Amino acid sequence: MSILYTAKTFTTGGRDGQSCSDDNRLDIKLSVPGSNGAGTNPEQLFAAGWSACFIGAMGRAAQEKGIKLPADTSVAAEVDLGSDVEEGFFLQARLNVSLPGIELALAQSLVDRAHQICPYSKATRGNINAVVSAL
Repeated sequence: MSILYTAKTFTTGGRDGQSCSDDNRLDIKLSVPGSNGAGTNPEQLFAAGWSACFIGAMGRAAQEKGIKLPADTSVAAEVDLGSDVEEGFFLQARLNVSLPGIELALAQSLVDRAHQICPYSKATRGNINAVVSAL
């Protein structure tokens, strides 16, 4: 096993704070979800990170099948922050994948394979409800 990259961030103020990376490529204000604050929130960041990584995993899955992903491949990610009286706060997610020009059954097989190899999918498997679908 080898480490390919280590992300380093420093965050203050929690959901109403700010976060920056050690290389200054990320410097953002944070706001509580649904508020009028000027910043983003952790759920949006998680959705963006997972969807970007998922497209990379689909590229690997397509390569395994000897095909190329369409240039306009996209993932619409939805991450819900919920609350349950007994369990407390939770996340759940849906990744809706568009692979224009690829037949739906093949597209779904690529999505299913990507869900097996994507690091974000692996990290969440068994921990949150996640549905991945080709459209």
